[in-house]
Amino acid sequence: MATTPGRTAPFHSVRCALRLLETIAGHPDGIPGGELGQATGLPPEQQEHLLRMLLAEGYVEEPLDGVYAPGRTLLMLGGAGDDGEESRRRFREERLQSALDALRDSLNAPVYLARYADGELEVPQVSDTPQAPVVNEWVDFRSAAHATAIGKCLLSQLDHDGRQDHLTRHRAARLTSRTITDRRVLLSTLERQPPTMPVLDFQEYAIGTLCAAVPLTAGATVGCLALSLPVGQGHRLREAAEELNRQAATTLLSLSI
Repeated sequence: MATTPGRTAPFHSVRCALRLLETIAGHPDGIPGGELGQATGLPPEQQEHLLRMLLAEGYVEEPLDGVYAPGRTLLMLGGAGDDGEESRRRFREERLQSALDALRDSLNAPVYLARYADGELEVPQVSDTPQAPVVNEWVDFRSAAHATAIGKCLLSQLDHDGRQDHLTRHRAARLTSRTITDRRVLLSTLERQPPTMPVLDFQEYAIGTLCAAVPLTAGATVGCLALSLPVGQGHRLREAAEELNRQAATTLLSLSI
């Protein structure tokens, strides 16, 4: 089944941005834009758009007009800084948190960064406000992957054996009347989930709460971005999910370096 350009754009943009960064990183004193385009093979309009994003995020700097060199963010995330591994780790977390905060404000909804590591679901970073609070975790997210957009998004990125292993260790309990508990139905749903489409949760984890999640796959890391909304804002869910998908590039870029 074909997918629309908007749904694959974040991942395509990140691949192209990484191509630019790899080339720029090899020219610490800077590389002219024309030479950069020849090296990467990117169309001028696409290169200009990506460079604007990279300049705004500090991955690239422009010491001379039309000349691009590695920026502080790239040096820090890439391990080329002078502050040590611990400082680089903190800097990476700060960059990710900043990206989540920007998404939160843009979407007017709490945003979650989740990953699947060592056989368990983790939500290491969130961004919310008193006006847009995170979901009340009334059941541990690790035990409720079958009932949340976050969990299903992460499980859909695993292979069949990985999904079976998780569901064997974490029984699919009924949390609301909408929760899917039949393993065959759940596995079939996960198998059919398109890899670039948002996963939606309509009150499967908690009555009154809707969620959406989009995958963030960086190398061997299985991750996702998610948002939640009260059921009274259900009319915003699909549009917000698509916007989350479109804006995922900055977060994914931080995870990829």
